[in-house]
Amino acid sequence: MDRYDKMSRWIEDLPKRGKITFSRDEIDMLFPNMTKQNINNILHRLVLKKKIQSVWRGFFVVIPVEYALRGVVDAVEYIDQLMAHLGQKYYIALLSAAAMHGAAHQQPMVLMLVVESKPLREKSKNDVKITFVTKKEIPSTYLQQIKTRNGYIQVSTPELTAMDLVFYLKKVGGINRVATVLNELAEVIDFKRVENDFFVDFDTVIVQRLGYLLDELGYDEIADVLFEKAKQADLTFRNFPLSIIKNVDKSTTYQVNKKWGIIINEQIEIDDDT
Repeated sequence: MDRYDKMSRWIEDLPKRGKITFSRDEIDMLFPNMTKQNINNILHRLVLKKKIQSVWRGFFVVIPVEYALRGVVDAVEYIDQLMAHLGQKYYIALLSAAAMHGAAHQQPMVLMLVVESKPLREKSKNDVKITFVTKKEIPSTYLQQIKTRNGYIQVSTPELTAMDLVFYLKKVGGINRVATVLNELAEVIDFKRVENDFFVDFDTVIVQRLGYLLDELGYDEIADVLFEKAKQADLTFRNFPLSIIKNVDKSTTYQVNKKWGIIINEQIEIDDDT
């Protein structure tokens, strides 16, 4: 077997060893006698044959049999390995996390991640789209590991997912889209599971907006627990508008929800077409 066949065989046999990803650096290290051009040619040929998929510069995934026809692997299958390769702390968040917790209404065609360091460019390649938002620090206490066929992925808990949806509401389509998703996600939210540290990375207004939405959607018990947790954390509510997209017209008198200190400058309309 010549070294060209040996390299192809090594790649195609990776799944037998419980691994479906590899990097160009690994190839260069394992096959030092091959020229860069020869390696490029082999990788290109395997991509054309739909044996492998290039998912990031210098990072590849071996396409499992069940994805062979389409030739594109679901990003969830390799995202943990990719983030490790990039040296990025991360978690699956927002609409993607909500879908994993059962709130699959209008399930996104994009994998949404929170990362800790500098923002990465949105990745859209081969029908796979990954989008990123950043946080100063990943709240590891409020993540959960979900097992996939190729390991584990980091996913925000339902409680953190709810807070993130409100925090990044422009990213997910506005307050009504958030309310629509919360209407399903609320079934698995339990704020009894959070402590004071849960609120550290969020402005108090995020808690206020989330609590108001939960009450409006009829999840009074969940909202009341959040209210009590906010009091225990010594959060001080001040009046803030519900919508950050719509301006508050000074010539208009708005109702104010006294419990949550929310200026109601937009009426909530959820999409019931589930």
